[in-house]
Amino acid sequence: MKVSVNTNIQVPVRNVISIIIAVAVAVWAYFGIIERLNTIETNGKLMISDVDENTEFRIKWPRGEMGSLPADSEQFLLIENMVVELEKLTERVDNMMHNKVNIERLIKDVDKLSEQLEVVKDKVRKNGSH
Repeated sequence: MKVSVNTNIQVPVRNVISIIIAVAVAVWAYFGIIERLNTIETNGKLMISDVDENTEFRIKWPRGEMGSLPADSEQFLLIENMVVELEKLTERVDNMMHNKVNIERLIKDVDKLSEQLEVVKDKVRKNGSH
């Protein structure tokens, strides 16, 4: 058998259509598989990135290296304000403690003066009755 450029081959049209359909299905399946592999690979890379970010967040957030929630910031401000108020109250109480000492001293002085006044009153009464 001689095969050349001019050799004729007779194939039924049904077989040619079957071959074309088989090649089309094979090409479609191949590209479908490639697309699925690309999707899986992309999702894997995204998951790895998310896991890395989660690990960083999990480590840095409790240390305060990644900021804080607005509620935490508000609580810190409230605590700071309470500390300032506590310092003011402590100072006032300390001042009142000094006042207590002064008041006790003044009470003793008034009692002493009252006794002396009674002595003077008694002397005046005695002088007036003679």
